Amino acid sequence: MVFSSLTFLYFFLPLVLSLYFISGKRVKNIILFLSGLLFYSWGEPFYVIIMIFSTLVDYTAGRIMDRYDNKPKVRTLVLLVSVCINLTLLSIFKYSSFLIGNMNNIFGTSFNDPNLPLPIGISFYTFQSMSYTIDLYMRNIKVQKNIINFTTYVTLFPQIVAGPIVRYADVEKEINNRKVSMDMVGYGAGVFLKGLAKKVLLANNIGMLWSEVKVMDYGKISALTAWLGILAFAFQIYFDFSGYSDMAVGLGKILGFNFPENFNYPYISKSVSEFWRRWHITLGTWFRLYVYYPLGGNRKGLPRTIINLAIVWVLTGLWHGASWNFVLWGIYFGILIIIERLVLGNILKKLPSAISTVYTFLAVLFGWVLFETNTLTDALRYIKAMFGGTRIPIDSLALYQLSSYFIIMIICIFASSDLFKTFINGIKEYKFTLKIYEVSIPIIQTVIMILCTAYLVDSTYNPFLYFRF
Repeated sequence: MVFSSLTFLYFFLPLVLSLYFISGKRVKNIILFLSGLLFYSWGEPFYVIIMIFSTLVDYTAGRIMDRYDNKPKVRTLVLLVSVCINLTLLSIFKYSSFLIGNMNNIFGTSFNDPNLPLPIGISFYTFQSMSYTIDLYMRNIKVQKNIINFTTYVTLFPQIVAGPIVRYADVEKEINNRKVSMDMVGYGAGVFLKGLAKKVLLANNIGMLWSEVKVMDYGKISALTAWLGILAFAFQIYFDFSGYSDMAVGLGKILGFNFPENFNYPYISKSVSEFWRRWHITLGTWFRLYVYYPLGGNRKGLPRTIINLAIVWVLTGLWHGASWNFVLWGIYFGILIIIERLVLGNILKKLPSAISTVYTFLAVLFGWVLFETNTLTDALRYIKAMFGGTRIPIDSLALYQLSSYFIIMIICIFASSDLFKTFINGIKEYKFTLKIYEVSIPIIQTVIMILCTAYLVDSTYNPFLYFRF
């Protein structure tokens, strides 16, 4: 699916865009709808039925709520049915094995595990589609009566399988009527290329180091190898996911949509709370609007706020995956955020920014160990290795890995900070350097395009990490 998806986005995109731009206003959404179905069914020829069914459920729910606008009980019942159907589909395909396995272990039962394959992007498009019915129920948006327009919204191919999670409220006007200018196309192409470079040139290359370390015996690796490995994963998942998000946002601009930003240099955060305001922003927004606020947010006193945060972070962990590691990962960050809310937040504000940034980055790194290892035992063994538990601080393999990946590691550190953005803004302040910048940008983008194309053609290592969610 990974290669197929990149093939579609990268090599078949010109055909889709050509048809899109030469078509009339009424045909554009049909082209996007069909392109989305083609893109998704390219990797999921059967499970595209699940996505279509979920879409039709929410479209029908919206029409019924609109028809019975003056009957609150009917609207509430329709919303509950819609949400229950969506969550049931998500639970069956994503959580059935997890639930059955735990029931068998706890109660000694022997229920058969159906081992259902996980439909790609089900967590993304389910949350996206649900936002429509919830916002419609809350009267934040107007009903979408045109079924093609609604299915276009759900199946928008740039972000259908790995986000960002685009709420209907974000693109309500653009779904019905949007304009595309050459400035938007140019800007969107630049953002798309930036995302492609993040994914292909950075995530894939630094990810090869983590692929080496992940399969090793954590009881025998050196401390340096353990640190290099989890650093590599931290950069891989950031450039992988933010790269895909940038490609989606860029393609959205080209098509006339303004998708929300999904990442804002999270690794320069000065607290864990700030990190989660910068990382996967659209998921945080979704849980805040549809879970945290309805539970009462921070409006009902400190004890209730803590409970609400705990619920949100358990659900955040479960959203990412059906295993106890993900649940513990969510609880881990929930505890850190609650501690920052109670005590640590004020202390971090008084510390030098370098210290608070290092604290946050280390906290996130330990979280990534929980996130990426297969079991809690593996996570504890890995953390033990990071602190010299294997009594091998440095060995020849670690030195070889350091020398092999040193340059790409430095590039990743630089690229994950806002230093480059600050540098570019400085260049734009002077006419002479601004002119050089404007002339060089097309050349740089052409070079990036050539490098990415060569890499895609030649490389067999090309995972998209967030497709599994």
